[in-house]
Amino acid sequence: MSDDVEEQAGADLLLAESLRWGVSRLASRLRAEQPGSERTLTRLAASVLANLRHSGALTPSELAAIEGLQTQSLTRVLNELEEQGRIRRSRSEVDARRQNVVLTEAGREALREHVRDGNAWLAAALRQTLSPAERGVLGIAAGLMRQVAETEIAADAHRHGHDRSAVSSSDAEGAAPAL
Repeated sequence: MSDDVEEQAGADLLLAESLRWGVSRLASRLRAEQPGSERTLTRLAASVLANLRHSGALTPSELAAIEGLQTQSLTRVLNELEEQGRIRRSRSEVDARRQNVVLTEAGREALREHVRDGNAWLAAALRQTLSPAERGVLGIAAGLMRQVAETEIAADAHRHGHDRSAVSSSDAEGAAPAL
């Protein structure tokens, strides 16, 4: 490995550490801004509802893969969400052995309520802390973070720090929205 490549790999590790710390601190603060209602969603329940909102109907195994869990680990959360009327499960029309999980209107509303206070705090904090230009940069960074989150990296490349062969599906369109 050349010195330039090693230097870049070290810089990338420092950037990764800084980004993880920032994301973790922001996520903790957003959780702290959630209302104390008895119907507050857990992190996992909110994530399941958000994935269904963004992706449409998914199977329990697809949801588990997104969350990085075993399907059995989602059973309790799915049962609770179904009992609360926030999701609906039905048999697949294509394969009767498979279940589809869909978001209900009650689930959409629960998700909206869950993020409302956190979003209000975040918007106020952004206005109070950052200039309009910095908020624009953060908007671009948000798109880049979503792109990184969706990138598939081969396990072998991940272990050895070589990820340039992995290409995100959004590379052709560019990383950030037009300004």
